[in-house]
Amino acid sequence: MKKKQLMEMLEARKEEMVEIRRYLHEHPELSFKEEKTAQYIIDFYQGKDVEIQTDVGNGFGIVVTINGGKPGKTIALRADFDALPILEETDLPYKSKTEGVMHACGHDGHTAYLLVLADCLIQLKDSLPGTIKIIHQHAEEVPPGGAKSIVESGLLDDVENIFGIHLLPLNPAGNVGYHSGFSFAGRSFFKLTVQGIGGHGSSPHLANDSIVAAAHFVTAIQTVVSRRLNPFDMGVITIGSFDGKGTFNVIKDKVELEGDIRYMSPEAKKIIETEVHRIAKGVEVEFGVQCELSYESDYPPLYNDPSMTALVKESLESANQPEIQEVEEYPMMSPSDDFAYYLEKIPGCYFYIGCTPKGVEKPYFNHHPKFDIDEDALIVAAKSVGCVVCGYYGLE
Repeated sequence: MKKKQLMEMLEARKEEMVEIRRYLHEHPELSFKEEKTAQYIIDFYQGKDVEIQTDVGNGFGIVVTINGGKPGKTIALRADFDALPILEETDLPYKSKTEGVMHACGHDGHTAYLLVLADCLIQLKDSLPGTIKIIHQHAEEVPPGGAKSIVESGLLDDVENIFGIHLLPLNPAGNVGYHSGFSFAGRSFFKLTVQGIGGHGSSPHLANDSIVAAAHFVTAIQTVVSRRLNPFDMGVITIGSFDGKGTFNVIKDKVELEGDIRYMSPEAKKIIETEVHRIAKGVEVEFGVQCELSYESDYPPLYNDPSMTALVKESLESANQPEIQEVEEYPMMSPSDDFAYYLEKIPGCYFYIGCTPKGVEKPYFNHHPKFDIDEDALIVAAKSVGCVVCGYYGLE
């Protein structure tokens, strides 16, 4: 298989990637409910010379195995395909037809580019010195996610290295970013119920105000990152929900809070979890309330193997493709992705494809109801990952 031949095949199918992406964008499905999307993907591979394994993991995961015509290493490429519970606010002619559900994170684009790239690799597989497993993954957006269960299925036990991309509107199409080492944050979340004693607003001494206690928790928890973490460690604690709504002259007896936590190291994860529990217990003692804390950790920090990241960098810098205009190192970022579960077991690299829509100075970021991409990013993604495959196997 020649790199030039693969690149020409991808160029010829650029519009097909766009068509697939637009179809998927019109028909989004939520995590763990992607039955029709999974069937669309399965139908795409029907009749092709590959092995197809469906319902992999804890949902609609799909693993497609491309056996090369020559012996060699086994690698994996992954794209996720779930959408988000967001009401789309774009004016796109192919906007979501499912009320309240939207591909607001680019997973439609991930699936579109990988389907076409995989098909091209299938056609060239006789000259492929190894095996490529294509992972179409369900449920990236909702813990426990799909990646962990796919890893636990055993179908990737023979995979030596893994690669994936994410569309990010940080730069225009043509820009490709990478970062070695810890790159995406790990994530935990918690729910806290503060139970006090309700009463009349005029007589607080006869009640025990849960809002005051919960507000103290919100204030105190802000000190964890500033006073407990090493200044060189990354940590984020966000209170995303404070359910204290009531009536102006009634003291609330119960308040519920929900929080989002991000960290870039196992050490930071442990410190934050310990401190959240400690502060909740302190609120109980200080205010005489009862605190019920539920604390869950889902996605670990995403660690890009340095040698595989160097391979990605070298493959892209030597790509000699007009669509790949700039290759640069990105900083660590605080979003999370369950691709981290693959990288815990398999050395690999997760890198980034710029997709800022043309003419837009301040694009809407992923998960926004007006999120959109420059569809030229699809061919950039396909060629970038294709070049990495060629670089990995030494194909020129």
